[in-house]
Order: sequence, then structure tokens, then C-alpha cells
Amino acid sequence: MTVEELLQKKKLFYKVSGRDFVVPCLNPEHDDGDPSMRIDSVLGIFNCLSCGFKGNLFYLYGEKLDKLGILREQIKRQIDDVRASSIGLKMPKDAEYVTTDYRVSVATLNEFEAFTTLDQDQVNRIVFPIRDLKGRISCFVGRSKDKFDKVKYNISPAQSSTPLFPLGKIKPEAGRVILVEGLFDLLNLWDNGFRNVLCCFGTRKVTKTKLHLLSMLGVSGIDIIFDPDEAGQEAAQSVRELAEELFFQVRNINLKNADPGELHPTRALKLKEKLYDGI
Repeated sequence: MTVEELLQKKKLFYKVSGRDFVVPCLNPEHDDGDPSMRIDSVLGIFNCLSCGFKGNLFYLYGEKLDKLGILREQIKRQIDDVRASSIGLKMPKDAEYVTTDYRVSVATLNEFEAFTTLDQDQVNRIVFPIRDLKGRISCFVGRSKDKFDKVKYNISPAQSSTPLFPLGKIKPEAGRVILVEGLFDLLNLWDNGFRNVLCCFGTRKVTKTKLHLLSMLGVSGIDIIFDPDEAGQEAAQSVRELAEELFFQVRNINLKNADPGELHPTRALKLKEKLYDGI
């Protein structure tokens, strides 16, 4: 019995999301009106992103595991992962490039190949191919167009490793780059004339290995612009300490009550003057 057959047998609602099924949480104590549990479509391992309830679907319902089928799928996934890492992913065949502004200008969206797709994993999202330094697509990041969506960003394939982005496009300003957390933080600054901005896709994804690559590209200084709230500034301090261990010249820029993804053009111009005039 497969995971999908077991879900059908138990008459559980589900939708496909990459390598997972998304279902309402199976924790009887969790009233999950907005489905937040992901189940690996082959292994049956589940995890609720909201309440943290974890387990295995087969064990939960007392069903036998198809060990041979699982082994075949694991081998297939390993082959797919190796292929993706060596030649990169391909754009979806039904990709339609964005033709109107969405939070930033359509010119910026086109510069970063923004598109829409009917793929269930990225439906109702503006999707961006995330390319590595060699131009290979390592994953896709979709930004929900529904402001009430609990999952604002979706990365596919699931569990993909995201590089600092866009390494292939940046032009350091006086040897410095700006590091922001979110994709639209990057896009908004780019829209306002910055060409030395990198997105880390989450503060916890900054590593010495990724920062060391910047050093190899001739970057000597990093300006960190994370969210101005307490969590954002604590994360900025952690990244600063990490970067300083690699001998980068680091500045933490607190925008005070402003998000880099919503920075107005006038204030963006003043920021640029503040950062680089006189360097």
C-alpha cells in the first residue's frame, strides 16, 4: 500500500506539494482549519508545521511498509538530486513570464525570470528560478499572491539548498555587498538601483561556506539589512559575528520601522548615499 492509497482509504483530504502531501493535522488535539501537515509521499513520515506533531502514517494506522518500494524511490531521488546538482533543474513547460508589476516593477520581475505555473506545488504564486554562480537552477521559490496564506514562500523541490542569490548578477559597490533576508527585500532594493544585493532566504541559512565564496569573489565588506524588529536584529548580530570571523568588514544597518522589501525610492536613495558616499 502506498501513502496515497492509505490517505484515500482513510478518506483524508490531501493535496500534492512537491514530494509531499499536505493534509489537515492528524493530531486530534489540533484543530487545523488551514492544512499545515506535510507527509512524505513515499516514506509516510509526517510533520505538522503548526503544532509540531510528528510520526509515520503507516505506523499510525497499523499498516505495513512497502520496504522495497521505498528503497526504489530513495534510489530514484538520489539519482534525481545528483542530476539536478550537475546540470540544474529545467523551467516548467507551462511557465508564463509575468507581464505586470507586482510589488516591484515588471522590468525587475523579468530580470529575475519571474513566472507563473499551474504546477500544484506553486499554484497562485509568482515563482523565481534560483540560479547558482554557474547559472544552473538549483531550486524554485514561489511567493504566494494571497496575503493571508500561512506559507508565504514555497521552495521546490522540497529540502533544496538555496545559495546566496543572485551571485551571478551582483556588482559589489566599493568591494561591499548588501545582505538581506527575503527575496522581495532583494527585488525592491534592485528596483531602486542597488546592484550589490544578495538574499540569504532566511537568516539561519547563512554559513561560513557561503560567506567564504563571497571572499573568493573579491568581496571585502558586508552590509547586513535585516528586519528592524528584535528577532531580525538578533539574527543580524549572529551573522555579523560569523562574517567577522572570516575577516569581512561588517556593518549592521537598522532601517528603524522599515522593511527593505517596502523601502520607498526616496529613502532608498538616501540609504545608498549614506552607505557609499565617501568610500
